[in-house]
This record gives sequence, C-alpha cells and structure tokens, in this order.
Amino acid sequence: MPKTLLLKSVLLLGIASLPSMAAAQTAQPGPDHAQAQDIATGDAQTGELTDVVVTAERRSENLQRVPVSVAVVGGGDLRSFQAAGEDILALSGRVPGLYAETTTGRIFPRFYIRGLGNVDFYLGASQPVSIIQDDVVLEHVVLKSNPVFDVNQVEVLRGPQGSLFGRNTTAGIIKFDTIRPSQTLKGRATASYGELNTATFDAGIGGPIVADKIAVRLSALVQHRENWIDNSFSGVSADGTAAPARKAMGGFDDRNVRLQVLLTPSDRVSVNVSAHARDYDGTSTLFHRNALRKGSKDASAEPRDRVAYDEAQNNPQAYNTYGGSVNSSIDFGPVTLTSISAYETTSGYSRGDTDGGAAANFPFNGVPNGFGQSQGNIRDLDQYTQEVRLASPADQRFTWQVGGFYFNQTDVTDFYQRAFFLTGTARNPNNWVRLHDANTSWAVFGQASFKITPDFIITAGARETDDTKKTDLVKTANTAANLATYTGRRHVRLSDTTPSWDLSALYQVDPANSVYARVARGFRGPTIQGRSAVFNADFTTANSETITSYEVGSKGTYFDNRLRLNAALFTYTVKDIQLNGNDTNGNGVLFNADKARAWGVELDAEYRPFRNLTLTAGASALRSKIKDKRVYAQACGLNGVLVCTVLDPYFTRGAGTGRTYFASIDGNPLPNAPKWTLDATARYDLPLKDDSSVFLAADGNIQGYTNFVLYKTREFYADGNFELGLRVGYAAPGGDWEVSAFARNLTNEKNLKGVIENYMAAVFNEPRVIGVSLSGKIR
Repeated sequence: MPKTLLLKSVLLLGIASLPSMAAAQTAQPGPDHAQAQDIATGDAQTGELTDVVVTAERRSENLQRVPVSVAVVGGGDLRSFQAAGEDILALSGRVPGLYAETTTGRIFPRFYIRGLGNVDFYLGASQPVSIIQDDVVLEHVVLKSNPVFDVNQVEVLRGPQGSLFGRNTTAGIIKFDTIRPSQTLKGRATASYGELNTATFDAGIGGPIVADKIAVRLSALVQHRENWIDNSFSGVSADGTAAPARKAMGGFDDRNVRLQVLLTPSDRVSVNVSAHARDYDGTSTLFHRNALRKGSKDASAEPRDRVAYDEAQNNPQAYNTYGGSVNSSIDFGPVTLTSISAYETTSGYSRGDTDGGAAANFPFNGVPNGFGQSQGNIRDLDQYTQEVRLASPADQRFTWQVGGFYFNQTDVTDFYQRAFFLTGTARNPNNWVRLHDANTSWAVFGQASFKITPDFIITAGARETDDTKKTDLVKTANTAANLATYTGRRHVRLSDTTPSWDLSALYQVDPANSVYARVARGFRGPTIQGRSAVFNADFTTANSETITSYEVGSKGTYFDNRLRLNAALFTYTVKDIQLNGNDTNGNGVLFNADKARAWGVELDAEYRPFRNLTLTAGASALRSKIKDKRVYAQACGLNGVLVCTVLDPYFTRGAGTGRTYFASIDGNPLPNAPKWTLDATARYDLPLKDDSSVFLAADGNIQGYTNFVLYKTREFYADGNFELGLRVGYAAPGGDWEVSAFARNLTNEKNLKGVIENYMAAVFNEPRVIGVSLSGKIR
C-alpha cells in the first residue's frame, strides 16, 4: 500500500479513536446532548443505542430483524454531508457498497451498489439502482436527481429488490423518506454559508390545521454557489462563446419546495397529499482536456478552477421539475389497503464542451483538432405510477402482502450536435434529432413471512413484471440543405415479461443477535439507445439482464447495547449484463455481455462507548469480473493513435487517422466498482454547566482501486480517493439550536472521478469549502 494511502487510512480510523481518547479524559456526569444533531441515535440518558426502524420490506420493522443488507443514514447526517451545497452524490463513499458519480452535472447522477451500475450518459439510459422518494419510484435519470431535503431517513437496500420494488433494482435501492406532517407543531431549519459564496437553506415546518383531522408540512431547499471557474481561452470561437472570462462556470441555483397535507378523518384512515417543484440553473460537468498524460493517472498539475473552452457557451444547464402524489391507507382490521398514486414531469436542457478544451490548443498536422459539443433537451417528460397493496397486520405468526403496480413514462427528447450551434456558413440548422420514448410496465407481486418458531422466520416473495419500451425517431439529423441521409431504424420496440423472487431465513440466536440468509433474483428491462441517430448511426439495443444473488449476514448488538454491528457476505451473477461502449465511429452503443460475477463483504458499525460520544464506521470489499471472451470495447484512440496505455489484448481496424482500437474486457472489473471502501464518523459533545454543550464532529471516507472504463489502462482509474469533513460548534440547552463552523473536503483533495478517454480529459470532485452553519428546531 502506498505511504500516502496508508496515512489517509490511519487518519480516517483516527476520526473514531481521537474523540474517544479525549472523551475518556473529559467525560463527566450530566445530560447527554449528542442528540442535538441527528447524527447521534443513542439514548440521551444511558448512552445506549436505540432501535432503528426501516421500511425495507414495505413495513416498519427493526433494522436488526430484517433479512436484507440495509444501511441507514439519518437526515441530520445527510444535511451535514451537504452543508457546502452538495447534492445527492454526497452519499457516495459514506455507505459501504454505494458509489455515485456524474459526467453530466447535477441533473444526471449515476449510482452503483455492490459494483453494479451503468456508465451510459444517454438521457434515456436505465440504471440498476432504483431511487424511491416517499414510496414513489423515480425512473428517469433527471428525476433521480431530484434534491432530497427535510429528510427523516435514507435507507440503502443492497442487492436485488425485485419482489417488492420491481424491475431495474438488480443492484439495489436508495430510499428517501421525508419528514411527514404531524398533529403537533414541529419544525427544523439548517442554514449554511461558505467559500465560493456557497449558501444552503434546508427547512421544514408544520402542524395541525384541524386537530386530529388535518395536518400540513411545508419544506424548502435553496442552494446557491457563484461561478468560480475561469474560461481562459483567448482565441476565435466558432459558435460565439465569449472568452476569456473570469468566473464563467461552476455555479448553480437550485430552488425547491414541497407541501404535504395529511388527512386523518378517522384513526383507521390516512391520506397524505404531497406536491413539489424544482427550479434549477447551473453548469454541466467540466472536462479538463489532457489533464492526464500517457502512462500516469496523476492529474494533480491541472488547475481545478480554470479551463479553456472555445465552444458551448460555458456549459449551461437548466431544468424545471414538478410532481405530486397521494398516499392513502385504510385499516380494515384483518387487512390494510394502501394506494400510492403519483405523477412527475420535467423539462430542460444541458449543453457541454465535450472535448474538454480548445481545438486550437491541440493541433494535429498544424490544424486545430478535437472540436466537440452537444446538447440534450427534454422537451417534456411525464411519469405516472400507481401501486395498490393489501397487507395483513404485522404482529402475527403468518404475515403477507399482495399488490399490483403500473408504470407509464413518455418523453420527447432532442439531441443537438456541434454544427447546429456554429455561426456563419459552417452552421447546419438540421444537425439534431428528436426522439419519442415510451415505457410502460405492470406487475403483480406478493410476499409472505412465517414464524416457524418465535425465533425462526422464513420469508418468500415473488413478482411477475411486463416491461415494454418504444422509441420513435421523429426527426432525423439532415444535411444543411435538409436532405435526410439516415438509413437506420426509425421505430424500435422491446418487451419482456419476467419473474423475480426472493427467499430468506432469519434466526434470532438471542435477543441481541440474529443471522440470516437470502437468495434473490431480479432483472433490468430491455434498453434502447437512440441518441446515436444524431450521428446517422442506427439505434442499438440491449436485452434484459438478470441477476441471481446469494447473501448471508449477521446483525447484533454488544457491550450492553452500545455497539451495533451488522455484516453481510454476498456473491452474485448477472447474466446478459447490459454494458455501454463505442462503435468504430465513436458512437455510443449498448450491448449485452455474457455475464458478470462478483463477491464481496459489507460491514456497518455504530458505537457509543459512553454518553456524549457516537462513532460509526463502514467498510466494504468487492471483487468483480466481466466474463465474455467475445466482447471488446473501443479504446482511447484519437486520429488513429492510441493515446492511453491499454493493458488488455487489443486489435485494430482501419488505417491511418481512421484506425480504431478494440480491447478485450474479459476478466476485467466492472466500471466504477471500488475494490474496497472505508468510511467513519465521530461526534463528541462536551456538556457545559448551563445544560448546553460544545461539540466536535468529523467524517471521512477513502476508496480503493476503481476502474472508470471497461478496459484496463495505466491512466483511467482512481486509487486512494479520500475526503474529510469537520465541524465544531456550540449547542444550546436542550439542543434547540446550534451554531458551528464546518469544512467539507478539508484537505482539498483533487480526486479523479471520471474521464473522457480519447481526449485524456479528467473530471474532478468538489473543492474544499469552509463555512458556518446555524440550525434549530421547534418541537
């Protein structure tokens, strides 16, 4: 292990050990203030851990009694991670087995659980990780970026969840539950301000309107950062981009609001009506061309706050999203009927300089080389979902639930290429395509649990799903004279009806310990890649992938309920795995490889050695392999030259500047699948005489080898990415409010998060932000 990586690992482990040593010297009798921030979950007087309740199986259950690998992040923890304006990607590295990244800005997060995800940046791409907010599935990649605010809890369900949650959950689920209306006046707010003029306001307040009948909650999130990245290009722009320009990129404004109305006409009936809106303007991902040099992954010499872009108007993006749901429940006694109706819509665009630099700065044979820009527009997207469930009471020896689910999503999406944006005679106003996509799915499902003995529970679930996708090419990319040259398909329809299921057993060894085993099968529906039509290339498609997963785990509490330790061992095989690469012309293509296999372990721990101190730690290890000797991926060629160091066997096609390179991917790890991760948090509260306290909180994460592409190179991977956060502050008596100073990415690590291969371009993580935060509660 390199010395720097070892030092970072030791520093991360020290987050837990140093507060423990300090607390051992200063702990004293008195009230426990650790719950002034939601990061602590222990009992305020005894220091013991309290139960964590999850809804991983559509019921409220103790985390320790659920036969699924589940990680839980409290709302307060999430707000701490996002204090410097971070979005949903802040979860990456802070949950064992979870990784997230983007190469299309804040509107397109991509998630990976246990190494399984999708690197495709196409707006219609599907992902094997499902995002669920308040029981509503968010399928489209833009909907997955909906900010999470006024959150109560985040649950990460690792492994296939096809029985209760459906298709496209082969990797798992990230489930967000917001704070719901209550019959007592309750409110909370967090405001922060830091470097780069970064400001965040996350708040919610509500209470009864009519006692025991109507309650409301209004929530809001506002995030702002000023532009902080300079565009240093000083040449002539072919599309009129104004440069050089100081502070031209990197900023954002994200404004969100949500209103919930809870109707409880009787103690057996509840109806929660929710509506939300988002108005977002920002900057798409910035690529740094030639930040990587052949033979090395070191991009430290590249300035994070400066690029040289000759096109794309400084990478703007903007989206507006609206949605609402009605979640109804009627308790009939023997059964409870639940209905969830939801609608989501979004529209917007994202534009980017896709070569990551100025072509004049990278001449080839004396001519500017590497022009590239594109823009994707969602003209309109509509998602309708309806779920109905019948469930037995939870406190019986035999419990069950059955239901049905319907999903309908349509969108009109445009893709524009460079010639459309040019000025003068080079402009081609017809260099864009319009696609109409439709995805419909229905499912019936059921699950049952039986207590063979009070300590031994068997659970089985099954689901039958029909998934159909259609894409129509409404407009082709024509010549400047509006002549059509496209010869590919203009209509593609894929459909599949596939069962998914799971079987698990949990045995409670004693009141504090249990073990479980689980086998599950899930699938991701067929996928269509239509964007390639903008390059006059035919659609590409991928058939459904299926996964079979085996998992064993243990869940226990120790040291008089002061340590919670949950662990899982797993292995899975994905057949016909959907992958994304490029064809001989550099166009994105979908394809199925024969299979991928993985083995791994996850560990989640929470420890309260004594009052006022809470420590958490998580770790994961993974080994994954793509298995298909027939499949090759296009490698990093530019002008017929291999610009990176390919470590796999490869072959070439063509000659001269048209030569392309294809590398074998058999035996390679899945992309964006860290070999190991380690994360930790610590918070210590030092009580003062007036019942207030001062506190110190820290969090950090580090990850091992992570390959960014399908083939192996000396350049396109990360190893040792590390981030550290710190907060120090004062909590008022009773924890009603607190003020703190914080630092995110304290050591200002410049971590490589992604690449554009042929341009040797790098994508970096967020910079260091130091600021102040104020939070308070009404309770």
